[in-house]
Amino acid sequence: MSKNRDPFEKKVRETVRKYSMLARGDIVLIGLSGGADSVSLLKALSGFFSEEFNLALHAIYIDHGLRPDETPGEIEFARRVCKLHNVGFHTEKINVLEYAEKERLGKQEAARGLRYELYDACAARLGAGKIALGHTADDQVETFFMRLLRGSGVKGLRGIPPLRRTRSKKTIIRPLIETSRSEIEVFLAGSSTGFVQDSSNMKDDYERNRIRHGLLPVVRQFNPNLNETILRTTQILAEEDRYFESRVLKALMKLLRVRTDEEAELYLVPLESMETALLRRILRMTIELVKGLRGLDFGHIEEIIGLVKHGAPGDRLNLPHGIRAVRKYAALLITSRPPVQMGTYGLECPGSVTISETGAVIKADVFFEKADVPENVDWRKMVVLDAEKTGVSLAVRGRRDGDFFYPLGFGGRKKLQDLFVDEKIPRDERGGVPVVVAPGGDIIWVAGLRGDERFKAGPETKRFLLLELHQQ
Repeated sequence: MSKNRDPFEKKVRETVRKYSMLARGDIVLIGLSGGADSVSLLKALSGFFSEEFNLALHAIYIDHGLRPDETPGEIEFARRVCKLHNVGFHTEKINVLEYAEKERLGKQEAARGLRYELYDACAARLGAGKIALGHTADDQVETFFMRLLRGSGVKGLRGIPPLRRTRSKKTIIRPLIETSRSEIEVFLAGSSTGFVQDSSNMKDDYERNRIRHGLLPVVRQFNPNLNETILRTTQILAEEDRYFESRVLKALMKLLRVRTDEEAELYLVPLESMETALLRRILRMTIELVKGLRGLDFGHIEEIIGLVKHGAPGDRLNLPHGIRAVRKYAALLITSRPPVQMGTYGLECPGSVTISETGAVIKADVFFEKADVPENVDWRKMVVLDAEKTGVSLAVRGRRDGDFFYPLGFGGRKKLQDLFVDEKIPRDERGGVPVVVAPGGDIIWVAGLRGDERFKAGPETKRFLLLELHQQ
């Protein structure tokens, strides 16, 4: 029976089976533009697979707000096609130009990002676990050459994946990814359904169209079987990349010191001696895993590699979107979190104050007898001073240019900047170190580091001031 199947149907069935794209009872949302690719996808799912897999099918047309003269006709056409094939129809509108300007993106990149967000949201509303998109073998070839000309690595040259999970755990399927545009056109020529032409596909304003109309016809003169060759190449690259990525993930889990939605911190020593190829993959995966770091590209990763290999402690890179890479003394920090700079807070003794920028708490107690002062004092987190010298109306603030004090046991004056360097406090963290000052403005304690010699408690002290730092 399979010998009598249309070549298009045979190709699509092979792809669906190879990648296990469908399961019985699936609810599938189809991205429908009205073009040849998406119409043939809808006809395939509703005609070849709907009964076999008992599918529930929906389609969505997305108005990008870019072609107001053509869009109403396309929506009406898409609506008729869905009605003809018993597919639920939905339409949504996005403002690509506004989003592109806001996010500083190109029009095509902005459209793609918004489109995929909308697919995800619509699938969630419908309870659809699968999102079917009409990318073809020709799209795969065009994407390969686009990325090749941009200098992409292996991950980029893998091209468009046949299957991909979205952030909300939906599965994007591409049943036409091994089917050529010419095979689709032959299939539709035997159908009365028809399709619409997107006028923007005929213009060479976009890189993809210039590759499609200008480069690929020339390359096909050297290799008439270009689609098959590139598809085979992308599959090999995808298989090898999946293997290496699994190894990289295991290595990364051992290297991560800290990971939040805004930043990642990795142990520096293993990175310094790591082969560049592995380091590049480690950094790229780190960026992918941390939401606040997305948007960095290959060039930025190369800059970070240079920082790891050749930088000195304290060196940093200011990257796009407010992201910074900082080479600390024992770690590499990549962060989108703005550097902390504390405000000024009053502290009446006894009492306490919470530093809103960091969540740290400074607590103050006053004792009249030395015997009442706790003996097991953690001198990194506490200090005992003479309350008669300090006064009891204190202030807590961040560092300021020109700050100095007389560190306990140091024997002289020291700039606060020099203390931070000696204590290996990263530059980005120095603005978050609480500095406690007396009413006259003198520093009495750099919290967590050192008290001031001038205010220390001694044999003649009548009131003892205990300051404590509690950090989250």
